[in-house]
Amino acid sequence: MSTGTIVDATIIQAPSSTKNAAQARDPEMCQTKKGNQWYFGMKAHVGVDSKSKLIHAVVATAANVHDATVLPDLLHGAETRVWGDQAYRGQTDVIREHAPKAATSPTAGIGTAG
Repeated sequence: MSTGTIVDATIIQAPSSTKNAAQARDPEMCQTKKGNQWYFGMKAHVGVDSKSKLIHAVVATAANVHDATVLPDLLHGAETRVWGDQAYRGQTDVIREHAPKAATSPTAGIGTAG
């Protein structure tokens, strides 16, 4: 593995209907809003090796869990760089704690190598 990690999350939609045997929604699923669209389901959060593009960490959560919440679980600790989208902005303290070799960039809000 190289020493960089790309982090991201994707929504996995589930049926929101209660027209089933239990007459209820799945209790592990939640709703979230992305842009102007509402979704019901879960999120898959992934940590990907920046060089080999192999997935080294996956965390499944309810859709309403913010992406940055699971950032520590997506880092292996030996990163010198961490890339992520706006959802991870401002997470320099988390990166310093869980990937201490990663330099941080105050403009990106996520660790990068200088």
